[in-house]
Order: sequence, then C-alpha cells, then structure tokens
Amino acid sequence: MSQTTVNSVKKRIFGHGSGWCFTPNDFIDLGSSEAIRVTLFRLESLGLIVRHTHGLYELPKKHKSLGILPPDINKIVSAIAQKNKIKIQPSGAYAANLLGLSEQVPGKTVFLTNGASRSFKIGNSEVVFKKTTPKNMKTAGKFSGLVIQALRHIGKGNVSDGNIKQLKKNINKENKKSLQTGANLAPVWISKIIRNELLKD
Repeated sequence: MSQTTVNSVKKRIFGHGSGWCFTPNDFIDLGSSEAIRVTLFRLESLGLIVRHTHGLYELPKKHKSLGILPPDINKIVSAIAQKNKIKIQPSGAYAANLLGLSEQVPGKTVFLTNGASRSFKIGNSEVVFKKTTPKNMKTAGKFSGLVIQALRHIGKGNVSDGNIKQLKKNINKENKKSLQTGANLAPVWISKIIRNELLKD
C-alpha cells in the first residue's frame, strides 16, 4: 500500500466534510481493493472515521462539548442503497417524523426496499430494510412516497385536520407534481385524501 493511496483516500474523505457516509466503492479509482480496505481500517483505528456496519463508514460530526454526534440515518441508508444498487423508501413512524407529523423519533427506523430484507444497528437505533412489492416502490424517493407511507402509518380514519395542515406546509410546486402522479399509485383512501385535501387550493 502506497502513501499516495492513503493520502488520496484521506483527501477525498475530508474533502466531503463531516457527516459524509461512504463505502470502499467510493475509492475504487484510488487503489486496489486491498489497499483501500487497509487504509480505511487504519483511519478507523486512529479514530478519524467510524465504521457503522460492514463496509459502511462515516466521517463523524463533532461538537466541542458533546463530542461525536449521532449519525444521519438518511445519509447512511442512502450510502447502503447506492452500494447495493437498490431503492429505499422511509416508512412507518419515521416517514411521519420526517414530514413533521410526529415529534417522536422511533427506536426502529423502517425502510421499504426492492432489495433483500435485513436489519442492522446504527448507533442506538435499529434500521430495518423491509422488502416490498414493485408497486410500493414506484414512488420510492419521492415526496408522494413519503406522504403515502406516513398516512399508512397514521391509519384510515385517523388522519386529522392538523395532519392535513402540516402536510400542506411541505407542498411546493415540485412536491405538488409528485402528489398528482403518486395519487394514482396510492390506496384508494389515501388517494382521496391527496386529491380532495392536499391538492385542493
């Protein structure tokens, strides 16, 4: 392993800044797979980077008083999805939390995926990838997908006026287009809420 490889890897990591989540695949142009593996192991041993799970690392954010801050779950799962070439979609309580429908941060964060089902620990949280149908993944990564999954979590008959008001705060021109398309892929009761409440001027 050359010092050039080590320096190049470090430069790329620190160039992205604190909070960057990455895998060995992000350095394939800088050296052999073995050289990259050894370099990342060395940087982890020095405390410069954190390994969250197999093949997934982060340049952690640090606070003067609090020390190393908890990782950003979205950045981590996005890195995993990119590595494994799969799609993911936040669901359940986490989807509701992202849209401001709930202030509670779930201990278990669930993502729908077109890949294999699996679970792993990130910090104090459990992250779950749950394999789902192709139809559910058609809105993955889109605003409409987040809304559909959040409303599924709240449940039919439990969606309040306050929920609708909060969802409307998230709707801009781009998100409105996403909802117009996503309404066709949502369960009937959610489709009605989208068309009759969220898209109503």
